[in-house]
Formats: sequence, structure tokens, C-alpha cells
Amino acid sequence: MKAMRITTRVLTAAALIAATTSCGSVVRDGRSPVILVVDSVLGIRGAVAAGTATSSLNSDVFSIVTTGGSCSLATPCPTVFADNGQAGLHLALKDIGLPGATTPAPSSNNSVTITRVRVSYRRTDGRNQEGVDVPFAFDTASTATIPSTSTVTMGFPLVRVQAKQESPLVQLRTGAQVLSMIADVTFYGQDLVGNAVSATGSISIDFANFGDQ
Repeated sequence: MKAMRITTRVLTAAALIAATTSCGSVVRDGRSPVILVVDSVLGIRGAVAAGTATSSLNSDVFSIVTTGGSCSLATPCPTVFADNGQAGLHLALKDIGLPGATTPAPSSNNSVTITRVRVSYRRTDGRNQEGVDVPFAFDTASTATIPSTSTVTMGFPLVRVQAKQESPLVQLRTGAQVLSMIADVTFYGQDLVGNAVSATGSISIDFANFGDQ
């Protein structure tokens, strides 16, 4: 019985220590009165002339450039282009008011500044080892301020050049294989009083050595 009481005290102490070390960030993350909403995530195919934003992306892993600089039909330039993303974001109040009551109005303090974007990739077949089945996830700095009452469109890197030079994408340069996956894009920021805010959107990507445009 005595041993059981000692064990219980040890476990309780460990739980208190864990709560003490993690509570600050957890509480902070949930304190903002606004919710970040991802309206859309679009992809822009990298090329000599940037493509248009689309709801799903055909990402070309390898291109042959024949115009511009020293590139010509006689001396083509093997090139790898990065693909960019574009997201539509807005804010929503957590407290929407009671039926019949005056609807709460947002203030300038509810504006959110996004400063970091994380992109990770996954496949629907469950094969998700980075550098083998999917490209490595990455974090990047991208800044946009979302006013409390309007929508903002912000750009960010979606597929880096490095990813097309590493497995599994570099193997797609030869052959007609297509590798399909989903990119999850998470936006991180703070409202003007310092409360953390984040939200995630997704886009489908087909990787292949598509015909050059």
C-alpha cells in the first residue's frame, strides 16, 4: 500500500511538471478571439513565364529552356523551376453572439500578421517517408497582415527547387511516371496583442516531367 502511494505521488508530480512546461503555449494558442480561415490554396506552375493560379497543380520536375540569355534551340538550357502557392485568408470571430443579441464587432486588435508558413507533403497510399516517398517538409518566412474585416491573398513557396533535385522527384526526369500527393500548408501568425493563430489548407499536386511550354 505504501509503495502504491509513493508511485501515485511520483506520477502526480510528473504530470504537474509536464503541465507546467506545456501549459503556457497551449493556453496562449487558444486565447485569440479570432479564428484564421483558409479560403483557398492555389498553385502556380514554375516556368519561364509564370503560370496562372489553379486549384490543383501540375508540377514540372524538369524543363528545357530554349529562349532568353544564352538559351536557344541550338544550345538549350536544362532548368528546374520552383512552384509558388497563393492563399486566400480571412478572420472570423470566435464569439458570434447570442440569437437576438447585438453581433460582436471586430476591432483593429483582431488583425493577424502571418510570419511563417510550413509546407509538408503526403500520399494517399500511406507511403510518406520524407526524401523517399515524398519531398522533405520545410518552413519559410512569408509575411502578410490580415485586417479584421477583409480577405487577404498571400504568396509563398509551394515546391522548392531543392525538392526537384532530390528523391523522389529527381527520378521523374526520365520516363512518363506521375507522382500524385497532397501538400498541407499551415500558416502561423499572431494577432496584435500577441495571441498565436494558425490554420491549415491543402492542395493536390501531380509531379512529372511534363511537356515544356
